[in-house]
Amino acid sequence: MDVTDGVENHLIRLQDISGFLEADSLDDNLLQLAEKTARILEAQHCSIMLLNDGEPENPRMRVCGSYGQLAPAAYKESVRKGEGIAGHVVATGKSIFIENIDESRFADRARRAKDSHKSLLCSPIRIDAGIVGVVNVTDCKNGKSFRPGDLNLLDVVAMFIGKSIQTLQLQSILNSRFAQMALIQEAQQNIGSSLKSVLHNPDQIAKIMAKSFYKEMTRAGFGSGQVINVASDIISQLNSNLQRHSKRIGWKGKESPESEGQGSP
Repeated sequence: MDVTDGVENHLIRLQDISGFLEADSLDDNLLQLAEKTARILEAQHCSIMLLNDGEPENPRMRVCGSYGQLAPAAYKESVRKGEGIAGHVVATGKSIFIENIDESRFADRARRAKDSHKSLLCSPIRIDAGIVGVVNVTDCKNGKSFRPGDLNLLDVVAMFIGKSIQTLQLQSILNSRFAQMALIQEAQQNIGSSLKSVLHNPDQIAKIMAKSFYKEMTRAGFGSGQVINVASDIISQLNSNLQRHSKRIGWKGKESPESEGQGSP
């Protein structure tokens, strides 16, 4: 295959994800993106990890979407920047192509030493200038190894994933009158701040909405006990949603053949 044929083949494979329309929720969106990424890279497994856990000053990554069944522990694991291969990619901002994990400088970080599939790819997911997570691709089909050119393809796919996440977040804000009012009030109180920078920072938006929600409840006359009850109800609904999400990821993974015992990089 010459260079021209290779480029055309990559463009054809990218058409599927370039026309992707966001799903109703971020969870469903990430599941679909993971599946499409695996198909584009002709891989058996793909996982999308986002920095949405821990403290804002020291965020940690979790698997938020996957294709191909992962080991149960992979869904519970929380990864710091610089920890493992995925954490290294977040910390450096550079993609990684590994043809054989056993012969690479990351051999001591391999989590599946007995696995016959040794090749993997990992690219950072960016929103504007910030890194929000990584996309991992493992187990090239037919027992082959990935090629260096596949990493360039994954970098482009990671760009689409970042834009998709950003679009869905902005759509959610636009669809929420409460979020709109909270952001308007924040902009009015801090005239010198940039609303654009806030819109691209989900953690900051969440804090603004929480503060606004608390003010509205106290202004309406609700006491501390009632505010605590509401907060407890939100946590309960979150836990319920996380359990449904984990079951959905597991159900999706079982649809992929030869996927037992896999883990994220």
